[in-house]
Amino acid sequence: MSTQRKVAIITGASQGIGAGLVKAFLDRDYRVVANSRSIQPSNNPDVLTVAGDISDRSVAERIVKEAVARFGRVDTLVNNAGIFTAKPFTAFTVEDYAQNLAVNLNGFFHVTQFAIAEMEKQGSGHVVSITTTLAEYAIDGVPSVLASLTKGGLNAATKSLAIEYAKRGIRVNAVAPGVIKTPMHGPETHAALASLHPVGRMGEISDIVGGVLYLESAGFVTGEILHVDGGQIAGH
Repeated sequence: MSTQRKVAIITGASQGIGAGLVKAFLDRDYRVVANSRSIQPSNNPDVLTVAGDISDRSVAERIVKEAVARFGRVDTLVNNAGIFTAKPFTAFTVEDYAQNLAVNLNGFFHVTQFAIAEMEKQGSGHVVSITTTLAEYAIDGVPSVLASLTKGGLNAATKSLAIEYAKRGIRVNAVAPGVIKTPMHGPETHAALASLHPVGRMGEISDIVGGVLYLESAGFVTGEILHVDGGQIAGH
């Protein structure tokens, strides 16, 4: 099979932002490797699905190995898989802590390590992680310590990796969303969540997809935390 078309790996790809990203990259004529714990096989020859928990290193390794075996290369990795647990700090359980670190940090570490190793071979690549503005701008009434701990770590790692690989043709960026209208937020919560943003609305999946696609095409941008958050980062 020809390896000239670009290949994107997207984690957390079965619904919400991840599913939107899969469609967007296909529309840009990429081949896509889509992962989530429950993802189903695809009939599209340009989509390879790999089911499994991204926090499991063997799953991360399989995603990248199967991408190379099927499509011959890895150009882009979007670290979209993540969880958000909103509880008062003292209410977090040891299990909450372990799960947040496993998905948000371990998952990032494992798959990014394998993907960058492939990108180095071709001298080019792009890693984008979905984080959160809450890591830099906490909001009263939105308890978010584990999100800040883990996604804030991804923001810092993004800058570190961007510098480490800048001269090797690999860019590393992040998109920091506000609250996005996805199935995880019931309609009854939308008005309250909209009020958290200076622009007065929740974000749409298309807003985050647009941010990722901008970074994908912006060859002179690396180490950037792109805030797609309705103005949250500016103040409230």
